[in-house]
Amino acid sequence: MRVLTVILLTGAFALAACNTVEGVGKDVASAGNTVAKTANKAK
Repeated sequence: MRVLTVILLTGAFALAACNTVEGVGKDVASAGNTVAKTANKAK
């Protein structure tokens, strides 16, 4: 029972970490697109 609990908790933390990293990636991409658009308008 204890091993099953550890496995389930580990899986939950892994999924949470993946979602966090994916969200950060989207935020960085969005910021990059904004900078690129601003640079193009300034030309």
